[in-house]
Amino acid sequence: MAGHALLELETFLPYRLSVLSNTLSQAIAKVYDKRFDLSVTEWRAMAVLGNRPDISAREVAERTAMDKVAISRAVARMLKKGRIERSTARHDKRQSVLRLSEEGWRIYNQVAPLALEHEQRLLAHLDAEERQWLARILDTLWKAELAESID
Repeated sequence: MAGHALLELETFLPYRLSVLSNTLSQAIAKVYDKRFDLSVTEWRAMAVLGNRPDISAREVAERTAMDKVAISRAVARMLKKGRIERSTARHDKRQSVLRLSEEGWRIYNQVAPLALEHEQRLLAHLDAEERQWLARILDTLWKAELAESID
């Protein structure tokens, strides 16, 4: 391997964050997938719409930093299952916007507390100072990545 750059994947920060994120997401996803037939992508879209109703699928993809095609498929599945509703944007009649339906809110109101409990169990492994540092570090890395993506 002489002459090649060596990338130790197990210590490479983006890889570690990705694996941790996937592991954490899958742990809670097992619960809501089994109970509600809800994928990770669908739940993330529902979580966004629970906080920001009447936004486009493109905006959902941007807020979740997920692939537009994956979000589009999730939206189609949720529309078919009656979990979200689509309407025309007030500000632009050419644009459609999404919101949770009554059924979507029913599911959201059951899954959100499960997600928050999962987060609390995870954060319980850290003391108060470590939680503050974690929040600062994540905020700093987020801002740095956003700044670099703009350049």
